[in-house]
Parts: sequence; structure tokens; C-alpha cells
Amino acid sequence: MSEDQSATISFLASPAAFGTREPAEVIETHGAFVFLSGTQALKLKRAVTYDYMDLGTPDMRRDMLCRELTLNRPVAPEIYRDVVPVTRDGGTLMLDGPGIPVDWVLRMHRFPAENELTAIAARGDLSDALARDMGIALARYHQAAPVRATNGADLIAAILDELDRVFAEFQHIAAAQDHGAWAASARAELARMHDLLNRRAAAGHVRRGHGDLHLRNLVVIDGRPVPFDALEFDETLGTCDVLYDLAFLLMDLCHRHLNRAACRVLDAWLTASMGAEDEGLAALPLFLSVRAAIRAMVLLQTDAARGQGGSSSEEIAQYMRQARRFLSVAPPVLIAIGGHSGSGKSVLARSLAPDLGGAPGAILLSSDEQRKAGRAASAALANEAYRQVARAQVYDRIFARAAKILKAGHCVVLDATFLDSLTRNRAEAVARDAQVPFVGFWLTAPEAILERRVAKRSGDISDADLSVLKGQLSRDVGVMAWTVLDAAQSVVAIENAAWRVLADHEGFSRQRAHPQSANP
Repeated sequence: MSEDQSATISFLASPAAFGTREPAEVIETHGAFVFLSGTQALKLKRAVTYDYMDLGTPDMRRDMLCRELTLNRPVAPEIYRDVVPVTRDGGTLMLDGPGIPVDWVLRMHRFPAENELTAIAARGDLSDALARDMGIALARYHQAAPVRATNGADLIAAILDELDRVFAEFQHIAAAQDHGAWAASARAELARMHDLLNRRAAAGHVRRGHGDLHLRNLVVIDGRPVPFDALEFDETLGTCDVLYDLAFLLMDLCHRHLNRAACRVLDAWLTASMGAEDEGLAALPLFLSVRAAIRAMVLLQTDAARGQGGSSSEEIAQYMRQARRFLSVAPPVLIAIGGHSGSGKSVLARSLAPDLGGAPGAILLSSDEQRKAGRAASAALANEAYRQVARAQVYDRIFARAAKILKAGHCVVLDATFLDSLTRNRAEAVARDAQVPFVGFWLTAPEAILERRVAKRSGDISDADLSVLKGQLSRDVGVMAWTVLDAAQSVVAIENAAWRVLADHEGFSRQRAHPQSANP
């Protein structure tokens, strides 16, 4: 029988707990109550015992809150404050007062609901720039996470076992009946990825991660994305391959038809990781698929707990269809997009990438992004970063990364000026060595248009100014064998022209027909 927390809940919802005149707003989850008032938030763990989480005593609840504080305060000190007791002195309950502790709460600073990433995405404000910042922030988060010595393949196998067990309990629900076919495909993919997952674990890619890294657990604070509410109740579930940790967010974005944002998050995460995660992309389809199946499982369990079995059947079926699609990946291809500064290379690259290959789309390797790996877009680089030696090093890195990513089975879009035939030939050689189809686009526009676009740039990741453009235009680009696109057209017209070209090449196909929701 669960402990009666009604008196504590009534107190925390009252003005007395916060020293205000108005009662607190109360949010309930399966494992906690959150009380919101003014700039403050208090979290009380429910006195419940599940097969995966025991909160049956005040001491257990205190320990779980302390673990939550330990996990989250380093990355989100603006949110997490401390753990304090709810005390009783005589018949009066107080927060952190004299008397005997009867329960414990996690005290936090409240953030505006409109700053949550779910709210930002819902109003269409999840921009390319914000998605890039998310990828960089999460790369740093994962790089700082403690390494765990364990078997990478066994971690995924245990999750598949748990999915089998739970779905078997819900075979009376139509949406759960396709689990068997999906599970067979997932286990076949796990067998194919077995050695890779174990190599990644041995190399330190399995860490004590977030564990619950979806859009709802990210918020923008002082202009930067911050993860919060890391999974605290199970160290095994919180320990995973860092790419599997990120895959929850990528899957969530794809489920919301935000593939463009997912692409930008993944591109920035990979680049901020300096290419160290590129090989792991071979396991991304499996990771995304398992994450989707887990969401379906949680919906089944939640409906059952509420006595509403089958009420989420359509969404469960959507997640399972998504899980199957993630495992069906088109063969890799390579696209290279070149042109002078201001020609719209990056705009076209970002438009094409989400519709190429497996989810969330092609990996975009930009010379500007590579040059500023892990830095803010607005961070100006010294002139040395744009001289011949430094430029050659950037091309070396993007070609090396492209080869590795293609080998991992993912499509790649290269975004660079490609002002000479040598770099264009090297791009084609990458595709030839990987034995994948290749298309090169060259964007061209009158000098006056290029100058106007470069002059109008603000907050762009490229530092190229009018003097850089003049230098580019003075160079002879040589014989142009790539498909030339008129960059003076509208963005939509250029994109449509590119897709018409790709449609005529074997191996290239558009994977999605729905519009993307992220802003450029």
C-alpha cells in the first residue's frame, strides 16, 4: 500500500510553501509532483513502487532527488538548486524548517514555459541556428559524461529483451501485434552491428548519459539550449552509447516532421566531436528504431496504468511504422555543392540533405562548419584560417570524413567553394573509391548579386566578406564538369532544379514528400 502523501501535497500546493498569496500550479507525472509558483519550482517524488523504480520510503525519495540533483546541476546550474526537507513541527508542515522531516523536495528555479524546446518547435521557431547550437551543446555534454566499462551490444540486446516482454503483454491491442516482425529485423541488425557496438564501448563511447534526451527535456536559457531532467532512477538505463543517447532526440524530431532540425543537430554534434563519432553512424538506424519502439512501449504501459488500454493505438502504430522505416535505409550517395561566396551553397545543401538517404537525412559536411568546429557561428576567425594551407587542411578533413560516413552507409552532402578542379576531382574520387553515385552542382550568379548577398550577411557562420569574394572571383575555376545551376533564381527554383537533375541519376531518390518545419 502506498504511503499517504496527501498532507504534504496539499502543503506544497498552498501559498505557505512559497510565501505567496496564490496557490501553486501542480503538474503530475507517473513518478512525481511538480509545484510551480512565481520563479520557483519544487519536485516531490511520488510514494510508488514500480518494477523499475522504488520510491516507497522518504529516504528512498531523498536519495533519488539527490541523484537527480547530482546528474543535472553541472549542466543546468541555472535550474537546479538543492534538496530540502518538508518538516513537521507539532502539527505544522514547513519547507526546510525545524522539526522532523516527513518528505523531501528538489528545489529549482522555474524557467518560462515558452522557452521549452517543445514550445519553440510548436510555434515554428526551431531554426537552423538553434538546432546547430543544440548539437554543439549536446556534444559537449557527452564529451564530459563519465565513461562506463560495459558491453555495447549487450546493452541493446537487453533493451530488445525488455521490449519483447512488454509487447507480449499487449498482444490484444492491434497496434502491438506487429512487434514480432520488427523485433526480428532489429535483432538481425543488432547481429550485424555487434562488433561495432563493442568496439565503440571499448573506445569510450558508452557513457553515463542523459537517458531521456527528447525535445521536452531541453530548454533555452540565456540564449543557449540546456538539457535537464536526466534519467536518475536506473544507472543501467542511463548508461548507453552516446549516439544512442542522441538518437532519442533525433527520433523525436523526426516523429514531429522536423527532419531538417534533426539533420542540423546531428551535423553539429558530429562536427563538434571532430569526426570521432562518424563510424558509429552505421548503428544509427538501429538506435533510432529502438528509440521509436520504446516510445510505443511506454504509450502501451501508460494507457494500461490509466485504465485506457488502446486509447493511444494510432500513435503507437505511428511509432512502430517509424521503427520499421528506420531499419530500411537507401544506399549512400555523395553530392557536392560548390560556388562563390553568396551563391547560396549552404541554403541548397540544407534543403537537400533532409530528403536524402536514411533518417534524419544526409550528413552535411560544410567547410565553414568544419573550420569553426564546436565554436559559435558568430566567432570570427583570424585571417590565417582562410589562407591556402588552412583551406587545404579543411578540405582534407571533410574528404576524410565523407569517406568514413559513406562507408558507414550514410549519404553525404559536401558544401564548400570548390574553386579549383583539384578539389572537385578529389570530391569525385571520394565517391568513386566508396563506389557510390556522385553528382556535383556548381552555383553561379552575377557578381552584383553575389556582392549584395555577402554584404547583407548577419550572424552567418561564414566570415567571407567582400574582399574574400573579390579574391575568389579573380581566380580561374577551370573547366566546369559539374551541373551548373543559376543561383540568381529563388531558393525554391534552385532546389527544384537540383531535384530534377538528381531524378535523372541512378541511385538518387527523394525520401520524403512532406514539407520540413524548421526555419532556415
